[in-house]
Amino acid sequence: MTEESTNDADYQPVWARSQARKAASRRDPSFKRLILNLIVVGVVAAVAAFFIAPAVAFFGIRAAAQAGDVQGLSKLIDYDAVRASLRPQVSGRVEPLTPPPSILQDPFGAIRRQFEQAVPQVVPSAPPVDAWLAPQPLIALTSGAGRDALTVAENPAGKTAQGWPRPVYWSVNRARLSIADDAHAPTIFTFERRGPFEWKLVHIGLPPEGSVAL
Repeated sequence: MTEESTNDADYQPVWARSQARKAASRRDPSFKRLILNLIVVGVVAAVAAFFIAPAVAFFGIRAAAQAGDVQGLSKLIDYDAVRASLRPQVSGRVEPLTPPPSILQDPFGAIRRQFEQAVPQVVPSAPPVDAWLAPQPLIALTSGAGRDALTVAENPAGKTAQGWPRPVYWSVNRARLSIADDAHAPTIFTFERRGPFEWKLVHIGLPPEGSVAL
């Protein structure tokens, strides 16, 4: 039976044998098609990883804080940038968000600012900024405790990190995630891309004084 089929194939026209070979190639996935599928899957996975990386960094901070992993936190947090973002929020001092004009642009304003800086300012006493960046307050912040994070951190017994952040802004190099619990307004965490898949926390936006959950 097989020999007869082979002999019949030998006597088929060229066009018929060509169609038979194409049909066979469609039935059997080729090596090139397999490689193409793997490339497509790899590209999709890379794009997905790129966009979820800030959320991974957020949960990484929470997990490292729960474990007391200071070294792990240092890889996920730009402490200098976060300190600068928290200082005006917790000290009560209103600091400009952008650099002031230079003396060439505003000479009278520059002289006035020099006199203002020479006068000591009385500001309300507040915990040092670094107190907000210790592991326990970070657990409270990443759980949505907002301005009560230090109070919550003083009584951590029976409290575990919980809640899922909500994306509020997403771009190629910057992302913001918001989280709040039932009693507090949202706290905003801003992440900045430092590598293809590396993101660092650069800003923590505490809710306004006296704000409550909606």
